[in-house]
Amino acid sequence: MADLQRNVQAVVDEIVGSGAERGVQVAVYRRGEPVVDAVAGVADPETGRAFTSDTPVYATSTGKGVTAAVVHVLAERGALDYDTPIADVWPEFAAHGKDKATVRHALTHATGVPGLPVATTAADLCDWDRMCAAIADAVPWWEPGTGFGYHAQTYGYILGEVVRRVTGRAISQVLRDEVAGPLGVAGELFFGVPRRELGRLARIEDAPFPAEPPAEAAETAEPPADAAEAPVDMPFFRVVNGYTAAPMAALPDAAFSNRADVLTSDIPAGATMTARAAARLYDALLAGTLVSPARLAELSSPAVSGTDEVTGAPAVFGLGYTIGLTEALSDPTLFGMAGSGGTAAFADTATGVSVGVMKNRASMGDFSTVERIARVVLQAG
Repeated sequence: MADLQRNVQAVVDEIVGSGAERGVQVAVYRRGEPVVDAVAGVADPETGRAFTSDTPVYATSTGKGVTAAVVHVLAERGALDYDTPIADVWPEFAAHGKDKATVRHALTHATGVPGLPVATTAADLCDWDRMCAAIADAVPWWEPGTGFGYHAQTYGYILGEVVRRVTGRAISQVLRDEVAGPLGVAGELFFGVPRRELGRLARIEDAPFPAEPPAEAAETAEPPADAAEAPVDMPFFRVVNGYTAAPMAALPDAAFSNRADVLTSDIPAGATMTARAAARLYDALLAGTLVSPARLAELSSPAVSGTDEVTGAPAVFGLGYTIGLTEALSDPTLFGMAGSGGTAAFADTATGVSVGVMKNRASMGDFSTVERIARVVLQAG
């Protein structure tokens, strides 16, 4: 595997040297062993602080895979079941016909409440009780379980509140105690980051020419003049109780991603992590450290597929993970999550390889860096 380390490092050096990225981390595990730990660039362009292997990065939806892992660990221990109705542990969630929505539906973006309340701000997202109350009172866009659509922010609160109700602890505590701590990455894998750790984080910057905004940002678009009569195939304009637009403050851009209140709050639709912590987590799923082989087979297999009700694009979800990663990385043996800023973490059940790619230039849906690195790793087997 020495050649793979050299090859990945060469790619990372070239990407950063070209100016395409400010700083990049890549970590690869293979069947329990770390085989790549490559890093290049600058973590904070204002100070010149170097990007190192232990620099945590705010990684937007890449964190959804971490949230799912916490749920799977609790399921493995019998604390919850995938087919348990969410309302059994969170009675308020039953409002407006959501009583039959299950943990499985939440993992597969099928609860029917993908939107944010109108006028939601970044500060609101930091208020756990406020967000959970709004989501519990949401009118579903579809009957839970009859369709699925990407739950950009609500995913984390729904599953996080289920975790809190069954354990009595915040999901950040459960992550630390049950996952990150036992795996030896407690200082590199967070939901709410301890304030004392903020100085270690990479500073996120927006790419000079961002790509089209992903699903997470789409709800912030300006609605059409006739929004009240907007067709059902324009769900980006929808929020919890109708057609409207959320303010730009909720867009996961650099300003949002560097906010101290965002970083120190539990918003488990995303997470802050290093590439090696992410790769270690997926390796532990593959290796049976966190879940049984039978549970691994279930969580990494297609659970729902078809047209996503929110994005309007074809999608395949396992239990908390996309099957395949991007359009260019669509192998059905891959499961993981990519984030809107261009980060990703995933595993390949065919080769036993787990990969984390973190970077601090938010490319807003451009996954070319991830795809280039992933090809090098996957071709090596």
